[in-house]
Formats: sequence, structure tokens, C-alpha cells
Amino acid sequence: MGRHGRHGNPEDLDAYIAKMEDPSRDAWQKPDEVVRALGVSPGQTVGDVGAGPGYFSLRFARAVQGGHGRVFAADVEPRMLAALQKRLRASGLRDLTPVLALEDDALLPDGSCDLVVIVDTYHHFPDGPAFLRRLASALKPGGRIANIDFHERELPVGPPPAHKVPRARFLGDAKEAGLRLVAEHEFLPFQYFLVLEPG
Repeated sequence: MGRHGRHGNPEDLDAYIAKMEDPSRDAWQKPDEVVRALGVSPGQTVGDVGAGPGYFSLRFARAVQGGHGRVFAADVEPRMLAALQKRLRASGLRDLTPVLALEDDALLPDGSCDLVVIVDTYHHFPDGPAFLRRLASALKPGGRIANIDFHERELPVGPPPAHKVPRARFLGDAKEAGLRLVAEHEFLPFQYFLVLEPG
């Protein structure tokens, strides 16, 4: 897998970003279907945690345009956010705010988000339930948290097995954090897609 830096990202970040942004990813990640399934709409505020170079953030920003919509794109890696800023500049979108996060806190403003989304990132959190509790505090009343991550089985894409967080383990962490499962989407071939609410 090559050498990894302190945030678990490969040291050859350019190659890693190219892989994350490879057009072939759309076939299995189904980003537009994900945005639709989450019901992201104009005027909403979305937190994208582990945003990387903005694969989902830019799509969320397009979906929330109008009515003071906002996307907070949080990542712990400054070089990822630099790549995002470059793409943001080229896109013309201005409804997206890059956030340099901490390893144990996405630094999303309290009570600000209609939706917080985590894609293929949960295994980086040093204390999953504590991180989820902090994300829950960023939600507006009625807000939701969505987690998309790879199934445990052998897959043609995704991280090595040691980095995967099984669905059952994630749901245990979510329960410990005071979250309950309210929806599950099953159209992604390699990932589970869970939607949770506090309570």
C-alpha cells in the first residue's frame, strides 16, 4: 500500500487524490444518487467530514445553492484542503467553506448542520463514539448523520481489511453516542449507507 503520513493518507498525496477523483469511481460510488437519497436541497447546511479534495463537497455545494445554503468541508490534511480550494476556485461555487479539522473533532459549528456526512473516513477517528457525539452537537433540530463505508468482505475497491469498520461495529458506536438508525440505503455495491438521528 505504500508509506502513509500521520493522518493515514499516503505520502504521495497527488496519486491518492487522483485515485479518489478517478471518474471510474462514479460507477460504484454513485454520488448523484447518494445526494438525491439524502434529500440535500437548496438552503440546507451540510457538513462533509473527511472531505478530501471535495468529491462529495462540491456536489453538495451545487445542491444547496440558493437560500443561503452552505457546505462545511472538513479534513485534517491541509494538502487535501489546498486541492479542494483549487477545485473550488475553478468551480465558481461560493457556498462551500473548507475547515481544517482536528483528528478528534471536525470543528463544525454547534447547531449549524441539517446533515453531516461521513464517507469512507470513520476508521480514521481515534474515538468513534466521542467523535459522533461531537458531530451530533453540530446538528440543527431534526438534523441527521449519514455514514457510508465499505463492507467487510473482499472487494475490488476500498481499503485493506484492517482499515474497515464493520457495519455492526459502527452501529454499536452510534448507539453508544446516542444515535439511532432511521434509514438504510442498499443501492451501493461495495458500501453500507446508514442514516442516523439523535435520540
